[in-house]
Amino acid sequence: MVLVGLQRSILFPRSQVPLPPAHWPTPPGLLRVDVAQGGGEAHSEGWLLPGDGVGPDAPGPVVFFAHGNGELIDYAAPALEPYRRRGISVALLEYRGYGRSGGEPSEAALFADIERFYDAIVARPEVDGARAIAHGRSLGGGVMCGLAARRPLRGLVLESTFRSVKVIARRFMLPGIFVADPFDNEAAVRGFDGPIVVLHGRRDEIIPFDHGRTLAERAADAELVEFASGHNDLPDGERYWAAIDRLIERAGLKR
Repeated sequence: MVLVGLQRSILFPRSQVPLPPAHWPTPPGLLRVDVAQGGGEAHSEGWLLPGDGVGPDAPGPVVFFAHGNGELIDYAAPALEPYRRRGISVALLEYRGYGRSGGEPSEAALFADIERFYDAIVARPEVDGARAIAHGRSLGGGVMCGLAARRPLRGLVLESTFRSVKVIARRFMLPGIFVADPFDNEAAVRGFDGPIVVLHGRRDEIIPFDHGRTLAERAADAELVEFASGHNDLPDGERYWAAIDRLIERAGLKR
């Protein structure tokens, strides 16, 4: 149990991620879609940010987004506004133990929560559930790979994402059998038949570039887009959104 606790303190450093200040802006049009966690009264906070021109009378596509292990949905939301301007609603679920969500994070818990969240989102009148994609950054790529293995998605964006926690653990001489939360993204992309775009920095000091390249190689239909950046400074400019636009078009999300 001590080893598991140590691993999770590294993989989910939630105590080091402060809540946003009181003046932090609330995204316009935010709809709360919280998820009840199994086995108790705790909830995970969920947001739906409707895309431009989207509503109950005009449902539109949706992107599920999962952030890195040092973020909150509050901090991630502003950078996702380009999706909304494209008429794509953005769905964000906070991890257990992060922000205002209760509970304790683990791979199994996050997968269970994202499944419930997906089911709630695609059932909403503002959402065309048949046109859903997912976008995960760093740890969030593991959460979205888990969703891709469990629910229908038309496409997948993996940003600065690792092959698996077991592969990372080898760098620290930890045998895979002792990894509590493996997040086997390599297996997930092998089994995914939709288009994937992999965005990764050549100088990534946390998740080496080789992880992104291998994920793209293992997938049946993937585009690898390289950036001259590290892990936390991957530029979200023209090349970034052009790659996502190509996936949006191939996944059939354009109006």
